[in-house]
Amino acid sequence: MCKWILTNGASASSHLPCCCLLLLFLVSSVPVTCHDLSQDMLSPEATNSSSSSSSSFPSSFSSPSSAGRHVRSYNHLQGDVRKRKLYSYNKYFLKIEKNGKVSGTKKENCPFSILEITSVEIGVVAVKSIKSNYYLAMNKKGKVYGSKEFNSDCKLKERIEENGYNTYASLNWKHNGRQMFVALNGRGATKRGQKTRRKNTSAHFLPMVVMS
Repeated sequence: MCKWILTNGASASSHLPCCCLLLLFLVSSVPVTCHDLSQDMLSPEATNSSSSSSSSFPSSFSSPSSAGRHVRSYNHLQGDVRKRKLYSYNKYFLKIEKNGKVSGTKKENCPFSILEITSVEIGVVAVKSIKSNYYLAMNKKGKVYGSKEFNSDCKLKERIEENGYNTYASLNWKHNGRQMFVALNGRGATKRGQKTRRKNTSAHFLPMVVMS
């Protein structure tokens, strides 16, 4: 094609203005190459350059699928209050008496067994007897007791187990790396946290709705 332009341009030089001849000469002198854009789009260089440019963005520009787990808000769960009775697998209602003693009772109408369960963090609750105004707590040594004031011992991790019962483990204290759970033995007495395990049914409680 370029050869055709040069040859015919020379023979027609007498009929074309000088500017046209100059334009024809310039066009004919530019090398014409066929460029396949699809190859660039699929070439490793293009892929690597695009990935490297995307990786240069700060972490705040990460994809929503990866970032959503960290930025999702659960504020609507905090402050949730439930009035419940905790019925143990051993058939005791957990109660906190006016002196702060924690134990189990068989009496369904025991006022000290009516509890207020409040969400303080995600998956963390505070359990308080409405009648005695004591919080369910566990200290560093695994002792379960009633606390008049809310403190770090009162933060319990609430989890629904496979059998549908709930477990309540100390948020801040562990024994040899193991979680310690609120549990009632077969006599309705509290167990030391060191002697409890998640799968022990003595640590399993069924929250029962209390009608106002």
